[in-house]
Amino acid sequence: MADARPRRPARPREEVFATARAAIAEHGLAKLTMAGLGKQLQMSAGHLLYYFGSKDQLLLETLRWSEEQLGARRRAMLADGGRGARRRLDEYTALYLPEGPGDPRWILWVEVWGRSPASEELRRGQLEIEAPWQADLVALIEEGTATARFAPGDATERAIQIRALLDGLAVPLALGLPGADRPRARHLAATACDTLLGAGEAAG
Repeated sequence: MADARPRRPARPREEVFATARAAIAEHGLAKLTMAGLGKQLQMSAGHLLYYFGSKDQLLLETLRWSEEQLGARRRAMLADGGRGARRRLDEYTALYLPEGPGDPRWILWVEVWGRSPASEELRRGQLEIEAPWQADLVALIEEGTATARFAPGDATERAIQIRALLDGLAVPLALGLPGADRPRARHLAATACDTLLGAGEAAG
């Protein structure tokens, strides 16, 4: 005989990932249990494991979803060619950096980096998620170089340098380390970008 009990509808994808992001940011992945997350979502731990397979996979898919939200904003901002490449570069770095200590998106990144050495799946997924940030920055640098806003140079290498700098500024800020704050991080990023790209305030 068929089970006559009504089935609880599955939670929307966005709700699952938003709840997971908040829980991971607050407690860390090590303290997160599928049972606890399922309770928040009114889903069983088995249901979550069916879709994600493991906490590592849940972490990776939550990060992927989080970056997709920001990616739409980044693409719209970069597509606005009416503003100069230098101004859009500032906006790129503002999007890249954490909003402040405990930024949920950046806590996800810290968790992924911490677990990546033991997981080929996480390392591969991390590279896939980072690739659009790199590609968009390369394209912006190439545009700025073509219009003489930036000095000539290898766009790919300079994009790697800029992103390495941003990562180095972002982690202390996300963790709330003493002396790390967003205005200072943005200022340091801007001055370093000017040096790397040969750009000045008048570059536009």
